[in-house]
Amino acid sequence: MRSFTTVEGLQQALANSSDIGFVPTMGALHAGHLSLVEQARKNHPTVVVSVFVNPTQFNDPNDLKCYPRTLDADLALLEEAGVDYVFAPSVEEIYPTTDPRTFDFGQLDKVMEGATRPGHFNGVAQVVSRLFEIVKPRKAYFGEKDFQQIAVVREMVRQLGMPVEIVACPIVRDTDGLALSSRNTLLVPPRGRTDDLSSVKDCGRACSVGDANGTDEMGCHGG
Repeated sequence: MRSFTTVEGLQQALANSSDIGFVPTMGALHAGHLSLVEQARKNHPTVVVSVFVNPTQFNDPNDLKCYPRTLDADLALLEEAGVDYVFAPSVEEIYPTTDPRTFDFGQLDKVMEGATRPGHFNGVAQVVSRLFEIVKPRKAYFGEKDFQQIAVVREMVRQLGMPVEIVACPIVRDTDGLALSSRNTLLVPPRGRTDDLSSVKDCGRACSVGDANGTDEMGCHGG
């Protein structure tokens, strides 16, 4: 596995790859992300995973600040999972200048999660479109946990005419049925799950719990 922090380095490595499976993430990886990697591994000779906490999809600075970041652990998991390339860029590498784009998704990004996180899905579209331009995948894999994000990304792909297929993969759950999420690390371990879910609500007052890809798994980025 090779890891890159620059667009130039990654694109040079991918120069001869014509069938790429791509899993965009915001890191803090778990079994849900790894299930996306497994699907990509089955379908493509080359698998790329991005690890990037995208600031433009956060409308709460505290949320961005406390989002879990575990790059060393993420790299170890991805290597074990058979990923070929990891792209872990800086904010400046993804956004050399401010991204001024505003997408029109109609009501798609204004209901459900979008109703309480204005601008969130516009930020998702900004980063995912930028990553697609860099990686040029044939297919990109997202977890159905973030189903609204998948709908937004598919519409973004349609509007921009991007030649990438969006693959929605089944939700991976914990033993008690809770969908796996990077933000589950914010739960309080010693207490029961019901209490833990209450603790998420408490945490959300200081650090919004809404998801990558939302979305932790750009979950946005998946899983």
